[in-house]
Amino acid sequence: MQNVQNDDNNTIPEKWVNLEDIAVHLSLSEDTVRAWVKEGKLPFYRAGKRYKFKISEVDEWVRKGKIRG
Repeated sequence: MQNVQNDDNNTIPEKWVNLEDIAVHLSLSEDTVRAWVKEGKLPFYRAGKRYKFKISEVDEWVRKGKIRG
């Protein structure tokens, strides 16, 4: 699990975000994110019927240039 450092030099677990949040983060439509999830192009997890994302994993995916593919 990825940790995030807070102001007190302590680490806290990174929060999960939903599809709507990751669409805003990437400046994409929710439909595009949904399509990429279904095509297996975007790192995601399932929580019941909901998609969940770690921003750090999605950012790493973008840094590796996989957003073009």
